[in-house]
Amino acid sequence: MSCLAVALLGFLLANTVNAQSMGTESGKRLIIVHDNGTERGLLTRQITLRQALSEAHIPVDPNDLTEPGLDEKLEANNYEANIYRARPVTIIDGETRIKIMSPYRTAKQIAGSAGITLHDEDITDIKANTDIVSQGSGVRLEITRATEFTLMLYGKKTIAYTQGKTVAEMVKEKGIKLASDDTVLPSISAPLTAGMTVEIWRNGVQTVTEEQAVPFAVERVLDMDHPVGYHEIKTKGELGMNLVTYAINAKDGKELSRQEIQNVVSKQPVKQVELVGNQPKNPLSKSKGAQYVTDSAGVNHRETYYDLPMNIVIGACGGGNYTIRADGAKIDRDGYILVAANYGRYPRCSVVETSMGLGKVYDTGGFAARYPDGFDLATDWTDYDGR
Repeated sequence: MSCLAVALLGFLLANTVNAQSMGTESGKRLIIVHDNGTERGLLTRQITLRQALSEAHIPVDPNDLTEPGLDEKLEANNYEANIYRARPVTIIDGETRIKIMSPYRTAKQIAGSAGITLHDEDITDIKANTDIVSQGSGVRLEITRATEFTLMLYGKKTIAYTQGKTVAEMVKEKGIKLASDDTVLPSISAPLTAGMTVEIWRNGVQTVTEEQAVPFAVERVLDMDHPVGYHEIKTKGELGMNLVTYAINAKDGKELSRQEIQNVVSKQPVKQVELVGNQPKNPLSKSKGAQYVTDSAGVNHRETYYDLPMNIVIGACGGGNYTIRADGAKIDRDGYILVAANYGRYPRCSVVETSMGLGKVYDTGGFAARYPDGFDLATDWTDYDGR
């Protein structure tokens, strides 16, 4: 071997050892900072993102937004941190123009940060400023307001909004189905103006309109930076509201039957987004083969692993495909590890705690009789073929 080759090999070994020692140095955590399309790795002993960024001389403006929060205590060994840089935004709301600095990217968030309320029927458009001289750099948020009016739907009065220019367009937009004997005041062809009242009545039939709450959907985001059991609501859900109208059949003052004749959305529900801890703790590995772990409820589970194609069982809980996580765990489209368990104790599609993070029960096996609380975790550890 030549002297140059020996020197080069020594250099590579020295740098590899140095990198390994840095990555495992006691008390330090690794933070990958995502900042406007760039990535930077930080090794730090600081306990907040603010301190870590300051130590690395990465400036943060008071208007910027970070995840995790600047002063949130860092407890995990590894973090993916995002910096959303504030940009100039010109909000054009009719004759009103407001200029703000905002890190948000959606119209509802931008408007909310400026104290502006948007309705579901309002139209928003975000575009880059084209006239830098008069408008400055950044983007502009243009709001086309829906017309506010009073809707009297079969005796139920509510404040409503529409982009329709006529009563007919509003009726179509709201999905109101008119019967031949319905009365519309003013006429169906009348222009719809702000503040007017539109009445719809059904002749010859007693009707009643009720408000019914519409449940909001919940999206759970699995977060590898927080331990299992951690839970944080990032966006609070809001109930929607439907106006449901019934035709009533009554005799001697008593209701005999009712039939739904209208179901009109008056307010769309807002999805709730929750952050759920999914950080492995003393995880199962191929070398261990099996281990016992205790979950947050105090139940002791025997964990093993298996490596089989999961194309059939993946259809049990909503379908989709499964993928292989970096540590070899097979996960569904929501990030849950595919788990085999005793269906009698852990019904199919139920969420369970494992040492490798949260799992979802897709399968079972013969082990379940001997170990009723046992979990078999689907992995790619046998042949690493991605199946």
